Amino acid sequence: MAVSKRTIRLVAAAVLSILMVLAAPPATAQTFEDAMAAYERGDYAAAFAGFRVLAGRGDAAAQFNLGLMYNNGQGVPQDYAEAVKWYRRAAAQGDAAAQFNLGLIHANGQGVAQDYAEAVKWYRRAAGQGIASAQSNLGVMYASGQGVPQDYAEAVKWYRRAAAQGYASAQFNLGVMYNEGRGVPQDYVRAHMWFNLAAARTPAAELDRRAKATRNRDRVARLLSPEALARAQRLARDWKPGSGAE
Repeated sequence: MAVSKRTIRLVAAAVLSILMVLAAPPATAQTFEDAMAAYERGDYAAAFAGFRVLAGRGDAAAQFNLGLMYNNGQGVPQDYAEAVKWYRRAAAQGDAAAQFNLGLIHANGQGVAQDYAEAVKWYRRAAGQGIASAQSNLGVMYASGQGVPQDYAEAVKWYRRAAAQGYASAQFNLGVMYNEGRGVPQDYVRAHMWFNLAAARTPAAELDRRAKATRNRDRVARLLSPEALARAQRLARDWKPGSGAE
């Protein structure tokens, strides 16, 4: 979900939450743990059947996982409408992962009409429960003015919360905000710091995003004096998750 045509762009999480992983108990899918074990060994039909029974009894985690299996077409034909139905049931019980996935589904128009305001509603609920990807995506919605009035300061607030958890996309986006002076005073030292952290923390599998963070870090470095660059690198080196995000 790019929100800028500039070389340095904001990024949003676009991956559905993964299944919760618990310890592996016996094979018959009669409990949540049994269904989870069936999923982990690739027996999706047994996992689906187990989650279906538990979801029908009101188990929020099973409702979420059932929604995810419908979403991915695992053990059942892919069906976005059914996925949304089960996500909604889990989300109504406060399941944060289901709330995040509902936000993503409404933002992308997957199985429902695209509705940014509805996406913001669900991102906000998940963000309030500390889900970093939801906090980051809520920041993107504020930065782009999708579903809410554009508000760079509010975008920065949510990026900070996600970045403080070590979430690389939010760290990248904070780099963008400091680089362009949006919602914060323009500050190339902190732009470099956040791009540097994002480059270091982006998973190796996400080669494109890691490369963008690296390019932006190096581009900003050329704007800094040797002293300012050393300070930016020191800030990145001393940063720790939960230590705050200036």
